[in-house]
Formats: sequence, C-alpha cells, structure tokens
Amino acid sequence: MSEFFTTKELAEFLRIKERKVYDLAASGVVPCTRAMGKLLFPKDAVETWLEENSSGGKHSSARRSPEDLPPILLGSHDPLLEWALRESGTNLAMGFSGSGDGLERFALHQGSGTALHLFDAVSRTWNVASVSARFAGQDVVLVEWAKRSRGLVINPDKADHIRSLSDITGLRLAGRADGTGTQVLLSHLLRDNGIEESAAKPSIIAHTEFDAALALREGQVDVTFGLKSVANQLGLAFVPIVEERFDLLISRRHWFEEPFQTFWSYCQSDLFKARADSLTGYDLSDFGRVHWNG
Repeated sequence: MSEFFTTKELAEFLRIKERKVYDLAASGVVPCTRAMGKLLFPKDAVETWLEENSSGGKHSSARRSPEDLPPILLGSHDPLLEWALRESGTNLAMGFSGSGDGLERFALHQGSGTALHLFDAVSRTWNVASVSARFAGQDVVLVEWAKRSRGLVINPDKADHIRSLSDITGLRLAGRADGTGTQVLLSHLLRDNGIEESAAKPSIIAHTEFDAALALREGQVDVTFGLKSVANQLGLAFVPIVEERFDLLISRRHWFEEPFQTFWSYCQSDLFKARADSLTGYDLSDFGRVHWNG
C-alpha cells in the first residue's frame, strides 16, 4: 500500500473537491510533496495534521510548545531539498509556502524547521537579519543548504531578446506572493536598477518555482524570476542575475533526533552530490555551515 495520497485520493478521504485540495497544498496548510509536477500527500503527516486541527483536539491551538513540534519542514521551496527529503526515507513532511510565511509558522511552533532565502537590503546579507532579532535566545540554528543561481527563466526562442532585468518591463511575468524570498529579492533588484515595480508587475502569482516555470512553458507568461535548476529540468533558457543563499532554520532539539539526522546523513552521500550536479545551479561548497546560533 502506498504511503502517499494522490490529490484525488485525498479529496475523497477528506470529502472535498480536488480544487480545494490544490488550494490547501498551495497555501502550505496541508503537508505535501511534489514529484515531477505531481502532488503527493504523506498519509502519516495528513493524519497528524487532521488531529492537530480537530476541534477539541490536544493540538488544536495554532501555537504548540517547542518540545511538541511536528516533523514538518516549512518555508521556501527548493527542488534539491524536496528531492532529498523524499529520497532520504525520513518521515519529514513538507509544507512549503514561502520564506516569510515559513518564518511565521515556525515562530508558532508549527514545524521543526523552515527554509528561507531572504535578502536584507540594509546589511546586504542573507537570512541572518530576518532571524537574529526574532529568534534570539531560542534554541535554533541557521545552517546553509546551498547557494543557488537565480535569474530570468524564459522560453528558448526568446533568449536573444531578454538579456537583463530591464528587458522584462511590459512582459507577462509569473511572480511569487508578497513575503516570499523570490519576490522580496526581485523588488530589491528592480529598485537597485532604477526600474519601477509597476513596470514588472506579475500577471499571475505562482506558488512554487516549478509552478512559475510551468506557466512559462505553457505560454501563460513570458518570463519568471526563477532558478537555474528548474530551468534546466524543464528545458528552458536561463539568464543569470544573482547568486542567493538558501538556508535552513532548525530547532536544535529536533536537529539531533532521528528524522533530521537521517536526512542530513543522506545529504552527505554521493547520490545527493550527483543529483545536485545534474540539476545544475547549486554551489554546495559551504553546505552545512552554521551562519547563526539562537
């Protein structure tokens, strides 16, 4: 028997429409993973989610104690991270809904870790400014996952016409929600280059890197500000703009428990390194480096 629900199976299990399941997944409410564009829902994590959200249940409060964190990695989506979580065989579920939302939910103790890539325009650094004041004195640690190549993802036939950020003005853009690391960074870069944000206003809002790139490949938009790894997987052209740092903010207590230790050990394997090389766009030279301690 499969350990996962498909979208249709979960809809039948919850007695709701499939469209509602997609909405729950997109908002990060229900734990899910994605394999080749297909949503899958870990049955154990779904049952835990139902228990936590049942009226009168022992976990019905939105905030739980740090000792009672569910085994869910929140925050920003990354293709290599998603693959490693799935392939490592841990019971860690994924609730990706963006860097900003992940930090909010992590602060409410709704997961044991969160992924983020938030650029701070004042210090011109990644992630530390976003977590250091808010989580000071808490038993958490910020570790590097990878540096990622981010830029303009376009269809190959447009590669000769789109070379820089200034070329995207007036085009149909697949953007990300406010508060996501991608949208925060894009807004900063537009301002830095003297481009009015209104000139690069998103035509649609995508929930993940893959959703944005798929909208492009299907002709719904002309460009998205995405990852080289996703462009490579989908056969799209890529114009590099910036290298960003993608980190994991983890509860230190849960870091030393079996799920995270199994996951982290897998990430030291040759299989993991080969996968990163095949995706392209990742620099793992500082993988695991601690950037901040709570």
